[in-house]
Formats: sequence, structure tokens, C-alpha cells
Amino acid sequence: MPEPRLILASTSVYRRELLSRLGVPFETASPGTDEAALPGEAPADTALRLAREKSRAVQAREPEAVVIGSDQVAALGDLRLGKPGSRERAIEQLLASSGKTVDFHTAICVGSGRSGVQSTAVDCTRVTFRTLSRDVVERYVDAEKPFDCAGSAKAEGLGIALVERIESTDPTGLIGLPLILLTSALSEHGIRVP
Repeated sequence: MPEPRLILASTSVYRRELLSRLGVPFETASPGTDEAALPGEAPADTALRLAREKSRAVQAREPEAVVIGSDQVAALGDLRLGKPGSRERAIEQLLASSGKTVDFHTAICVGSGRSGVQSTAVDCTRVTFRTLSRDVVERYVDAEKPFDCAGSAKAEGLGIALVERIESTDPTGLIGLPLILLTSALSEHGIRVP
């Protein structure tokens, strides 16, 4: 029996690169969902809800496919650190994170419109930043331009120099798609890796 079509409900280049590591054929589709948090919603709950919504949005258009939705919410205590979008906002986020720990909650939802089965999981990676001077932060931001990265530091790139410690059960979760959790979820839908 052939494996079902696999669709990544994301336009993220980072998630696409991560999923490519698994060596399974897949397509991508924009979910077109609103990514706003609900009032009083915990960061992990926001990530999981948005991963579900992304998966379901694409499942509605592609009911025969298995669809991966994923979302990440970075939280510094009660403060959410979204994608900065600008140099100044990236600098603000990194200075706020200096000497502190940021939790990156990355959720997945692998769903099938045909079976109705939804496999979900949430990974939490804790990143403790070094004490950072404004000069170091500005040089980093100017070098890497992390404007599309929640929390403003790309640990897979030069951002690792800003970090004192990373605590994780799945290092790919920090980049945006926890492949350890995803591999298990895909097997539940008949997609074998490797």
C-alpha cells in the first residue's frame, strides 16, 4: 500500500529544511491561519492550538493527505517573544533576554482528514542567554538579521554565541520542528522514517 501524500502546513524555510532531513517526500502549503494568542492562554497551549489549526486548515483543502502543522511560542516569563520583524525589536528582545532563560514551546499536529486522527505533541527547550552588552547584541543582529526568528537568536547559526546553556530533549524543536516527536507521529499515520 502506498504511503499517503505528506504536506507541511507552513511557509517556513526552517521547517522545510528540517523536514527534508527525514528523507520523506513532502509538499508545502500555506495554512493561512491567524496566529494570535488568546487572552490568558499559556504559551504551550497557544503553540498546540495553532499547530492544530494549521494542520486542520490544510486538511480541509487536502483531505486525502497527512498534514503536519507546527507552531512555536517563545516566552520570557510572562512576556512572549515573537518574530521581531525589525532591527530595533530584535535588539530589544535580546537585551531583555540577557542573563535570563527563555522557554521555546514548539508544538506539532499531524492529522489526516480521511481518518480524522490527530497526533499532537509539544517540545519545550529552555535557552539561557549569556549576559549580553548592547554592542554584542547589535553586532549579532547586524550580522545575522534574525528578524523572522522568535526570540531573535538563531541557535543553528551565530546566535549560539549568545547562549550560555540549552536544555532540550529534541534540539530540532528549538529551530521550529521537533523531529524526534514528529517521527513518532508520522509512524502513527503510516509514514515510515527511514
